[in-house]
Amino acid sequence: MGTAFIFLLILFGGRLFNAFEVLNPVGEALADIEVTDIVFSRIRNELRVDPDKDVVLVNIGRLNREGIAQQIEILNKYQPKAIGIDAFFRTLKDPSGDSLLSEAFSKTDKLVMVSKLNNYNPFTDTFDTLETSHPIFSRHGHSAFANLITSADEQEQFKICRTFTPIEYTRSGSEHFFALKLAQLCDSSATSNFLRRSNQTEFINYRGNMALNDNSTYRGKFFALDWDQVLKEDFTPDLVKDKIVLMGYLGEDFWDKSWEDKFFSPVNVQYAGKTNPDMYGAVIHANILSMILNGDYIDAMSDRAGIIVGIVLCFLNVALFTWIYRKLPHWYDGLTKSIQLLEALLLLIIIVVVFHLFNYKLNLTLGIIAVLLAGDSLEVYFGVIKNLFSKEQRRLLFQVTKDI
Repeated sequence: MGTAFIFLLILFGGRLFNAFEVLNPVGEALADIEVTDIVFSRIRNELRVDPDKDVVLVNIGRLNREGIAQQIEILNKYQPKAIGIDAFFRTLKDPSGDSLLSEAFSKTDKLVMVSKLNNYNPFTDTFDTLETSHPIFSRHGHSAFANLITSADEQEQFKICRTFTPIEYTRSGSEHFFALKLAQLCDSSATSNFLRRSNQTEFINYRGNMALNDNSTYRGKFFALDWDQVLKEDFTPDLVKDKIVLMGYLGEDFWDKSWEDKFFSPVNVQYAGKTNPDMYGAVIHANILSMILNGDYIDAMSDRAGIIVGIVLCFLNVALFTWIYRKLPHWYDGLTKSIQLLEALLLLIIIVVVFHLFNYKLNLTLGIIAVLLAGDSLEVYFGVIKNLFSKEQRRLLFQVTKDI
């Protein structure tokens, strides 16, 4: 009964945060932080994270369609394994530029172009519409959605990306994730191994960022070419040959400090509090692609297992604290609070160590909350709730004390 009382408090306490607007910022701040971010940001040794040699990023900057077509023509000369375009070309503009870009796409053997899923329908678990580039461009390549999972509605809001969905469904059928489709075209074996996991949502095991980004812990883990380097052919052929080329917006140039199309990532040097976003969307796709190709996944404890572990932890603490309450009443407050703090700290350390060593994400949030609430909540349960169900105790509560 004591355990049930604590979980009722957790349930109604969570609703309290949502009900009172003044408490919403507190809840949002807690939601933005995950203990495992410490592993990416502080614990992993940068020297032990090797640069990815299969993926190359190319910045399209503010180039017009003729300029992007010229980039693709140059890249195709060096025989890339595949090219992914993380950009939309929804409407026709300049006839000459449109024609050149369409022709460049047609000469690319393995081309993947992004799509966007819109209007999710929770009743059918599908998206109503699929947004693509104009048919004159999209007909030359494979379509794959590039929606990244964040809690933000606008660019200016704090948006951190930790997960992605490999496959989503529209009215017309299934749609693969952008990085997954690229992996499928280049390494069917690695892709099959990934799909056999059958996870609806996957955690991103970040390798790192591209160079020249001071906000990330692991810089230079993906080779990148700025828009003018490609046009000048200022690179060695081996940088592109047999590599997967990801083209997208990486700033006006590599020295651009604006926030456009930038996200917060777990490899941000400041994993808690306000800081500048550190990773472009195209780089996040590169991290996901690298994870799939290398089979370097993150496994996670299910929500059901997390609830079971939380209940067991809570019950064990209730049993211990009940014994202290009855046998050592004068020591109750001091002992229970000391045990709670030590236990919560130990659980946090276990989460970090297991994630660091085994790439396994323990779901112990509910257990930690239950542990931290157990001491005081149990005191309320014994002192108020149980007494309310006792006729004798209710009589004593409302009995008028006579003056002597």
